[in-house]
Amino acid sequence: MASCACYGNFLDNLRLYVRGGPGGMALPRLGGHGGNGGDVWVVATKNMTLKRIKDKYPLKRFQGGPGGNSSVRALKGERGKDEEIPAPVGITVTDDNGRVLGELNAEGDRVLVAKGGRGGTPYSAFEPKKGQAKQIRLDLKLIADLGLVGFPNAGKSSLLTALSNATPQIASYAFTTLRPEIGKLMYPDYKQISLADLPGLIEGAHMNRGMGHKFLKHVERTKQLLFVVDVTGFQLASKTPFRSAFEAVQLLTKELELYKEELVSKPALLAVNKMDLPDAEDKLEELEEQLQNPEAFTHLLPDDMIPNNFVTFRHVMPVSALTGFGVDCVKSCIRLSLDERAAMEMSTVHQEKLQALRHQLHEHL
Repeated sequence: MASCACYGNFLDNLRLYVRGGPGGMALPRLGGHGGNGGDVWVVATKNMTLKRIKDKYPLKRFQGGPGGNSSVRALKGERGKDEEIPAPVGITVTDDNGRVLGELNAEGDRVLVAKGGRGGTPYSAFEPKKGQAKQIRLDLKLIADLGLVGFPNAGKSSLLTALSNATPQIASYAFTTLRPEIGKLMYPDYKQISLADLPGLIEGAHMNRGMGHKFLKHVERTKQLLFVVDVTGFQLASKTPFRSAFEAVQLLTKELELYKEELVSKPALLAVNKMDLPDAEDKLEELEEQLQNPEAFTHLLPDDMIPNNFVTFRHVMPVSALTGFGVDCVKSCIRLSLDERAAMEMSTVHQEKLQALRHQLHEHL
């Protein structure tokens, strides 16, 4: 029946039962029509969370109002009242077979999930119909301009704090030990850019090891990716091999690729963190050389972890979240990359409109 998945107090999906209202009875002797049953809608609502829905509606059942019966006083029965399920922005609504019914990307967006039954009419032998009934799933994907991607200990949280220190109120979703955080970058012209720090990926996340897979889906909605690596490399545990910064970049790419190939085609930037450590300059130089020609260094990686496509980073930015070195440069590069992308998209839309106008003119001539 209705179920949900949650980590600590944070829910990122919820299953609900929905049913359209039944149609109203007809009045055969006077040819009266019954009213249609009410529909069920999911509506994007401000300050709503899946946990609030679960707490407020513990039965997780929603039904449209019944259509009014036809009577001597009102031959046409009234339409049943629609039922609206409030939901957070950033929801994908699917049925139990995984078919997408719609998405809630902005406040006020609505998705019809169950139609009410038709009222009785002469065409249906005066028999009213029942409303549609089904199980639906609400899946939350965090929406942010930029998603931070990195293995544990790359210093993503510290970097997020350093970048968004103008607004220290980082929205924390109460995960157990892993929790996505949304930070806001503020610019002098009041432009704001949102950054989602997604919990550390673990090698094999695409296979659902650790909690990685549950969070890879949150990467899907970010416009661009910000890879964060430790310039000196990292080792997850004493039993796992040591990985250089170059290997970390390629393993992250592979994890994203194995989960969903299109993720790797998103515009990406690379923050090379912990530049305050000894030998950081030499290590950075080595990494930049390897990124210039990644194919020449694939022998450093296990065969099954070589990406099909290497990511070309728009900017490679040395930074130290600890000392603040390079933080302003990272902020500027993020802004530049997002602005360039937006201008490109605007230009494409503009070109398409011009083409359409030319086409219309051509038809009139």
